[in-house]
Amino acid sequence: MSGDARLWCDRLVRGLGQHEFDIYALSRSERQEDEGWIQLPPQVSRVRTAPLWTAEDDGVVYGRRARRRFADAYGELAAAVCGGPAATGGSGTAGGSGTADGSAASDGVEADRFGNALYGLAELARDEGGLVGALRSEGAVRALERACRAPGALRTARTARVPDLLAVAAHIERALRPLSLDWYEDDGLDSVDLCHAAAGGAAALPGLLARHFSGVPLLVTEYGVQLRAHYLASASVGEPPAVRALLAAFHGRLAAEVYRAATLITPGNTHARRWQERCGADRAKLRTVYPGMEASRFAEVGESVEGSRCADPDTLVWVGRIEPAKDLISLLHSFAEIRKEEPKTRLRIVGAPADGPEGATYLSHCRALAAQLFPDEAEGVHAVGDNPVSFEEIGGPEVPSLAEAYASGAVIVLSSVIEGFPISLVEAMFCGRATVSTDVGAVVEVIGGTGLVVPPRNPRALAEACVSLLRDPERRERLGAAGRARALELFTVEQNVAAFHGIYLEIVSHSPVRRVVVDDEGEPLPFGVPAEAHVPGRWAETRLMASGRPRWAAGAPVGATVPVPAGEGA
Repeated sequence: MSGDARLWCDRLVRGLGQHEFDIYALSRSERQEDEGWIQLPPQVSRVRTAPLWTAEDDGVVYGRRARRRFADAYGELAAAVCGGPAATGGSGTAGGSGTADGSAASDGVEADRFGNALYGLAELARDEGGLVGALRSEGAVRALERACRAPGALRTARTARVPDLLAVAAHIERALRPLSLDWYEDDGLDSVDLCHAAAGGAAALPGLLARHFSGVPLLVTEYGVQLRAHYLASASVGEPPAVRALLAAFHGRLAAEVYRAATLITPGNTHARRWQERCGADRAKLRTVYPGMEASRFAEVGESVEGSRCADPDTLVWVGRIEPAKDLISLLHSFAEIRKEEPKTRLRIVGAPADGPEGATYLSHCRALAAQLFPDEAEGVHAVGDNPVSFEEIGGPEVPSLAEAYASGAVIVLSSVIEGFPISLVEAMFCGRATVSTDVGAVVEVIGGTGLVVPPRNPRALAEACVSLLRDPERRERLGAAGRARALELFTVEQNVAAFHGIYLEIVSHSPVRRVVVDDEGEPLPFGVPAEAHVPGRWAETRLMASGRPRWAAGAPVGATVPVPAGEGA
């Protein structure tokens, strides 16, 4: 985890000082693990980490009985995966037509099959000391091949060749590495009152196994649905169709099992909630909790006396990470239309390119297009030309801080074609700025009528909305004030912490105590827990711990080694 998601987790743990946290963090790369450490608050009593970016062979040699157990469990898991993705409707297999009821029943059977196989592998790993070598074995690849060739398998899966099967087996081995961790007994996750997974998918596996082995209630929070992230990532890397189909089915089954086992699921917005429901989440378990953001960073700009009138009235500002999903190409074409109506308008693009060569290439393409659409202009023959589009980064001389980036313009623009929770829009709302956005992800839910929304990939509509606000300063000021009021009501750290504090206590109050409460010297504390808390039924449903702070398992999603409550896909 990185960026705003990491900040959310850190703020949540620090804001819940009345609770005790154990941090269980999974890292996705060596760089993330090295850069992820920060000073921990006193309520964090323990931190345990595990790298998922590397895993040496555990050296475990299975006997004949253990090999048979692995073959049975992995074969069932492969059969469930090759039977079709859990997140899609319809027949789900290559067997032709069928009724909706029959498809739903078949999908339920495959879901049970996947869950039973997953827990079978986890129990084998606990009994034998590891699963890494077995998941990398030739037997695993052969099991996948048999499942792909079996009657009723996905039509695309039937075309899988040996390189495809090797790629799928390697991906499943990486995803299932948490099954081999020693976190589930001996005063580990088995001794906590609640496990909070800060992401779904493979990152939620530790919490899923804690629930299976010890009955620990599981809370799953997703601000970006991991299955959706996997779909987007796999579409961009150009994997063979068979690999994409099998991995989509695997992650769909895993997501469905996580949602089934969770006590509560807290999506960060309605967009994420719809994805979770489509993936099989029970609507009764879903509670939307918006991410908490630090409003004080933008207070000086948002609370200034003149409000939006202090900004340059002829400047549009875009803030974000520069990548194809943000569709800056459409924004630049839209700005060309805006300049025809308002020749004095300028566009400031503030942000760094996404990691990797793709981000740098896209930034270069955008710069070239800006130079082509807007040749350098000069007021006279002796003046130096200037391009009305500028590309800047936070920390530079012109934009030393994020708040000043939003303060530098009259209108904030978002042009994305793919978006989850639009962080930049909330920050603009904290600053009291009017916004023009494309209708993607959770944009409409966040804006709530305090800004203008247009269809994506429509430069003309984006231009018309921007021009209307550039020509109407009073409307800009009204929208900016309304946006700031909405952001302060819904998207602050305080509302997020208060929501999770209530959810934690609610879940624990419905879960019987599984551990002995001890004093400062480690001795059992007499009457530390009321006797009725051990009895299932209505007594257990209303009890709270009588002494000591509730203890939460804290773990990070894949790619994090930061203090977060327990827990992107590819």
